[in-house]
Amino acid sequence: MYRTHTCGELRLSDAGKTVTLSGWVQRVRKMGGMTFIDLRDRYGITQLVFNQETDANLCEQANKIGREYVLQVKGTVGERFSKNDKMPTGDIEITVSELRVLNEALTPPFTIEENTDGGDELRMKFRYLDLRRETVRRNLELRHKFCLEVRHFLDSKGFLEIETPVLVGSTPEGARDFIVPSRMNPGSFYALPQSPQTLKQLLMVAGMDRYFQIVKCFRDEDLRADRQPEFTQIDCEMSFVEQDDIIRVFEALTKHLFKTVRGVDLGEEPFLRLSWEECMRRFGSDKPDMRFGMEFVELMDTLKGTGEFGVFNDAAYIGGICAPNCAVYTRKQLDELTNFVRSPQIGAKGLVYARVQEDGTVKSSVDKFYSPEVLNTLKDKMQAAPGDLILILSGDDANRTRKQLCELRLLMGSRLGLRDKNKFSLLWVVDFPMFEWSDEQQRLMAMHHPFTAPKPEDIPLLDTDPASVKANAYDMVCNGVEVGGGSIRIHDAVLQAKIFDILGFTPEQAQAQFGFLMNAFKYGAPPHGGLAYGLDRFVSLFAGLDSIRDVIAFPKNNAGRDVMLDAPAPVAQAQLDELQIALAKKD
Repeated sequence: MYRTHTCGELRLSDAGKTVTLSGWVQRVRKMGGMTFIDLRDRYGITQLVFNQETDANLCEQANKIGREYVLQVKGTVGERFSKNDKMPTGDIEITVSELRVLNEALTPPFTIEENTDGGDELRMKFRYLDLRRETVRRNLELRHKFCLEVRHFLDSKGFLEIETPVLVGSTPEGARDFIVPSRMNPGSFYALPQSPQTLKQLLMVAGMDRYFQIVKCFRDEDLRADRQPEFTQIDCEMSFVEQDDIIRVFEALTKHLFKTVRGVDLGEEPFLRLSWEECMRRFGSDKPDMRFGMEFVELMDTLKGTGEFGVFNDAAYIGGICAPNCAVYTRKQLDELTNFVRSPQIGAKGLVYARVQEDGTVKSSVDKFYSPEVLNTLKDKMQAAPGDLILILSGDDANRTRKQLCELRLLMGSRLGLRDKNKFSLLWVVDFPMFEWSDEQQRLMAMHHPFTAPKPEDIPLLDTDPASVKANAYDMVCNGVEVGGGSIRIHDAVLQAKIFDILGFTPEQAQAQFGFLMNAFKYGAPPHGGLAYGLDRFVSLFAGLDSIRDVIAFPKNNAGRDVMLDAPAPVAQAQLDELQIALAKKD
């Protein structure tokens, strides 16, 4: 056999045993007449010892070994003279009696260490080497445990894990589809699913009652740290439920995952619920980070028309946040904040600040425009204490200014150390708008997707004021990240047809795209709804990572490329001809 034990298994209680280990060479150290090799596998590292005086030939063989060679060794477990309390196997070492090189290795392009010298692009190109690093492997082990606990919990609640197709029809709503040409149906295309949305609804029509799937989804959209062209959802659907039923089940699942996987007890109290409208008003975001305060305070009554500052007097919205304990903030740091809000990504015209002095007086960047009485009123309105820093933005569009203020709030939260990755704050955001206006398409679009049900009390407004209709939808937010979202679905063909009409579909278009679903509803669809977690995002939060890439075995880079496989790439002309695809010539 190649091994009797793994490289992370042996302890001092195994002293005297003859064992066989196999693994990769982490490092080689030569000290006098002795050679030490750290042998690594998925389970850990064990130190091997070769002694020139005991076996010169074996020691000479060990001296020729390089990093990442694959070895098999046989030897005796002994107590280590210089123990390493940072390793589980740090009390023992193996005095090697037999050595076999299973495979030689080139010197890797970067060090296989926790603090590697390899950049992102290089590590992605040699991802199979990067995965040997303990820190990356731990993330995949965390993901594995997370998925196991999801399955155990949902199985205990009566959910069936059911696979749905990967080759489906294209849908016009949401992100762009990845399309797949069909050789057997020239000129026709499949799409890769953005989610199994309609398919899981059909499973409810089929009477499956409770479904889940850990499923790949595909969206052709611009990338960022928490977004990949292919990603994984924990996709769930339930029949004969209302919003509270779904929230109750998945709140319980979330608490279970935090306790069993992350070791965090979230307690018995239900998660906070905030309406979308309240989130936007208080935090400028529909996924607010609730680990810290700095809520928005509207200052129109305080600063508009009470001084000679024209920017505020002409503003449609003035809002501020109060950053605590910023007495040491220098002018240079304030200038950096000003440059941040003025950057193209944020787009604010400028930043006004006011600092509360130790004696309670207020020193601001607009002192010459406002009386001390107005500035004192500002301090009271912001509930600012000595040493606090008030930061104010204004603009001619309230929603846009709130979003700018949101970015400033998150920046200050990070700078003040208030966004601790070991602290978790969860909430539900509910009562989203049903529709949002698209300037590009000059029509109403579904804020979530066209199968989301309106709030029952708002259904009459579909005929008179659809823009004010609220959706029976909900998102779960953790530390400012949307980790899950869902809705009660439409289960009535007539209501579904009305929604398609509001979204600008002709009856013929709706029938062509979604006729299979509306026809299914005619055969008795139960009231149903569901939720999908972003698995990659959730696991990255558990791992304390800013990017989802390191919880995915083989991720894409920021350009959507797999640099290891060199994909996407051109295909042979013969393949294109067989699919009857002609590529447009570039000018």
